[in-house]
Amino acid sequence: MSILTKTELEIVEQSEVEALEDRLMRVKGLNDNAMGVELKRFGNAVAFSVKNIPGPSFNTVKGIREENIDDLDEIVEFYSNRGIPARFEVTPGNASRDLFRKLSTMGFFQSGFHTALYRSLSTNEMPMVKGGSATQIEEISLENFDLFGEIYTKGFGMPVAFKDFVTANNRVLAERDNWTFHLARVDGEPAGIAVLFRKNGIATLAASATVPEYRNKGVQTALIQKRIQTAIDEDCQYIIGQAAFGSVSQKNMERAGLKVAYTNAVWEKF
Repeated sequence: MSILTKTELEIVEQSEVEALEDRLMRVKGLNDNAMGVELKRFGNAVAFSVKNIPGPSFNTVKGIREENIDDLDEIVEFYSNRGIPARFEVTPGNASRDLFRKLSTMGFFQSGFHTALYRSLSTNEMPMVKGGSATQIEEISLENFDLFGEIYTKGFGMPVAFKDFVTANNRVLAERDNWTFHLARVDGEPAGIAVLFRKNGIATLAASATVPEYRNKGVQTALIQKRIQTAIDEDCQYIIGQAAFGSVSQKNMERAGLKVAYTNAVWEKF
């Protein structure tokens, strides 16, 4: 198991921040910020908030560290003013006893873990893992982008009514050169989607979903491999991914040559 340098750890963490920041700033520009997107920086920490998209995916603090202890009251107030519970992701490199003690005294507790993974693309020493032989991958064009919202909502078990909302909030990203959206088909039928974000030579596996009836057929593996190849073709130095600890997504990324960079500690309010 290789040990990341401090610089590599910072690259992995910064990729998480930059991918989410780029996404939300694009969404903020839609319909006079109808989604209620707000971002606030506290040194290296960034508080992300999307008032009209509840849940932890977009409402979280990344980059928090010991020097932010005096900012914690203001950060919590930032979320309280928006009626959203504060949530912190703390990397091992930024963790400290004093930071955790302060969060505890404010009524927060560690509620879970989230894994960050990475792979250097400077060499191709890792084996390329193939997806299912019946899986074909294509880039989703703006003309057929409705397919993205359809597959995404099916894959995550969301109500059908959310399809247009998901489509619109991702179409604005597809219009940018540093975001690429892929569609997987199995025997010609739409089976899964995946997203790749690139910035400053770093590629991020931004999202992926598979329709339930096509799971365990190599769809996600094929989508990961396609995005790795795209990153290599565009001369990216690293590819980064995030997954729930011990999840199928983490295992698929590891099979494709990504290694665990670190595991975030997730802190939420009692």
